[in-house]
Amino acid sequence: MRILHLSDTHNQHKNLGNLPEADLIIHSGDFSFAGTESEFRDFLKWFLDLNYQYKIFIGGNHDGFLEENSQKEIQSILPKNCHYLCHSGVTIENIKFWGVPMFVSEDIDGSYFEKIKQIPKNTDVLITHNPPLGILDLDGKINFGCSELLHKTLEIKPKFHLFGHIHNAYGIEKSKSTTFINSSVLNGNYERTNPPILFEV
Repeated sequence: MRILHLSDTHNQHKNLGNLPEADLIIHSGDFSFAGTESEFRDFLKWFLDLNYQYKIFIGGNHDGFLEENSQKEIQSILPKNCHYLCHSGVTIENIKFWGVPMFVSEDIDGSYFEKIKQIPKNTDVLITHNPPLGILDLDGKINFGCSELLHKTLEIKPKFHLFGHIHNAYGIEKSKSTTFINSSVLNGNYERTNPPILFEV
């Protein structure tokens, strides 16, 4: 399966032209900036119009509208080939995907860390907004990734771990068991400098 991954478009999705062909497109959060419903609707129209057989997206820390509405409510307005993952998973062509959003409220109340523990061991492709600590998470001299997420990823060993959030850490890093991909389309100045990343699983 050919997968196209992108993240952190912050309302600049319509400026992404000539996207490569793939079977599945995945957006790992921060499609909006202020987190409004109108931003979500604008992104969703663009996303649903794209010519991909399957589509997955999760929420980032800028996507407040998703944080304020349940997964069931969001999924109810989506076609069958589009999946909104929120601490949940979907199996597509025998590949198991699991999505973990990054919501401010979950960080404040600590539930984010509890839900990381619930990521299934048989996950093939893990989709998060936040990176794991020390992997494609460096901005300046600070690593902004999550240590709990790193420990869970090392435990379950997904084939791929997709994320964004840290715009200046775009790229691919491989370990023995997992390929880590940060596909932040924008750089630290919110300039569109990085292409989405295409890979095969």
